[in-house]
Amino acid sequence: MVDPAVDDQRLDEALSLPDWFKQSFFDIQEDLSEANSGRRGLIIYFGQSFCPYCKAHLKNNWERKDIVAYTRANFDVIAINTRGSRPVIDLNGKEYSEKMFSARYKANFTPTILFFDDAGKLSLKLSGYRKPYQFRAALEFVADHHHRNETFRNYLARAEGAESFGQDTINENDIFSIPPYDLATLKKGKPFAVFFEERQCHSCDVLHAGPLSHVAIVKELKELNSVQLDMWSSTPVITPHGKKTTAKEWADILALDYAPTIIFYDESGDEIIRVDSVVGFFRLQNVLRYVNTRAYRTQPSFQLWRSEELYKKINQ
Repeated sequence: MVDPAVDDQRLDEALSLPDWFKQSFFDIQEDLSEANSGRRGLIIYFGQSFCPYCKAHLKNNWERKDIVAYTRANFDVIAINTRGSRPVIDLNGKEYSEKMFSARYKANFTPTILFFDDAGKLSLKLSGYRKPYQFRAALEFVADHHHRNETFRNYLARAEGAESFGQDTINENDIFSIPPYDLATLKKGKPFAVFFEERQCHSCDVLHAGPLSHVAIVKELKELNSVQLDMWSSTPVITPHGKKTTAKEWADILALDYAPTIIFYDESGDEIIRVDSVVGFFRLQNVLRYVNTRAYRTQPSFQLWRSEELYKKINQ
């Protein structure tokens, strides 16, 4: 079962960006000032030309008339190519290439979207593809200043509490360790993964019926210790650094706003990378390889590591 919004395989033809995106000289402070002077915010869109998740975002979000109208009324949008070489001047006045600017803001997955409000504050970051309902909510969360009073997680939960979909239990899978969830002990000198899921979660069902049912993904996951938590439950948890808490309290601290979210931790219990958006087989497989080969030790940017791996493959 594959999420119908995303094919997950590299595109054959390069994407075209909407013609209403701002033509920028990539001086972020200047772009931000111009947006704010018009009482608008600024969106920085990190994408790639052959990215299937970018295609899903552009088609399903920024081709919808209501979302386009709302975006243009409240934000200027500039696009950064995560593998590009054009110079970008950051808010601190320092110059980067597009590739290094993307790494600075940890745009590990494309699309990644940064939202700056009309006061110039970085208010929200979305990593990966989000479906129209959630993306429209993100636009409103920043434009209507909800971010000043609550987290995006709680903002979404207020609306999604009225939804009814999926099964009323957490998906079972024998790849997960059983309780008690003492993650400080579970580390055992190797990386591990924590799957934050929830009940009545269509995206969780898709993950289990799709990527987690594939033999290649299961093989990679068996190299790790993996734990599954209901992100709204009072299940006792000891975090990787030994703090006693509950699944819900920990999810709040981690500012999780998407289910399923998968967070990978290193041998010391520090976060390596998280997947908190729609994910298919190829993206998840690449993340697992990044973790299992310990590539994060020498290349902390997943996006730069992927670029290096593709370069090696092309030049073999």
